[in-house]
Amino acid sequence: APPGHTQDGGQDTSFRWQCVDQPIGKLLFRRFLQGAPQFAAAGALWSEIEAFEQCEDTERGASADRLRSRFFTPGGSEHCGFLSTAATAPPTG
Repeated sequence: APPGHTQDGGQDTSFRWQCVDQPIGKLLFRRFLQGAPQFAAAGALWSEIEAFEQCEDTERGASADRLRSRFFTPGGSEHCGFLSTAATAPPTG
């Protein structure tokens, strides 16, 4: 494992393990995001991306358009300005 991702005893302490892979860690981190006004849009984006990953293929185009307008477009209802231009660019091809 890369340095900084484990403690003594080999316990994984990476963000992914603690806040994505572990159900209680994920729940607590999501509650933290939702409870902090400056992070609420990031929490909502995370929830919507997970919903997008579960939707039917026929719904993906419309769902992606809603995500872009809500989170990636300046002036959108929950614009996530902290995301890079590359992260918010529409897919090519």
